[in-house]
Amino acid sequence: MFRLWHANLQLLHQHKTLDVITLFHKPSLPSSTRVLNVLRTASATASETATEDQASDHAHHAKHQQRGEFQLDVTEEPPTPDQLRTILDYTAAQGVKPSAIIQGARDQEDALRRLKEHGDSSFIRPLVVDWINGKAVVGDNESEILRLVRQSCDLD
Repeated sequence: MFRLWHANLQLLHQHKTLDVITLFHKPSLPSSTRVLNVLRTASATASETATEDQASDHAHHAKHQQRGEFQLDVTEEPPTPDQLRTILDYTAAQGVKPSAIIQGARDQEDALRRLKEHGDSSFIRPLVVDWINGKAVVGDNESEILRLVRQSCDLD
């Protein structure tokens, strides 16, 4: 009976939708390329760890378990207006001002206006967004990016 339950648990884990982490990337920026490399390494490590953990007992996980595999979405496009609103909400909760994301922006409405008027040139990269856990990291702070990648609020 336990083997059947454990096999079903493994199947559920394998079919679980992966968390999506998006990198708004600009290949010509060394800082953005560094962030991309950090995320690729973290994704590969998470994938290896998830494979090793599939047969292990998950009962020992702490309240804030580490994230397993995640889907890395890399885009060179600026965010859509809806994405920008969400990103600004995430970063405001972290004390980050809109001007750190959109050059010269005073508030959310100004950021949206500037993005519409100036497009790609006003958007500051690199920017990493964890859509599931509602967090974002502006710039190339490796320790903050790794913290974002490793933390998960998903306790299933």
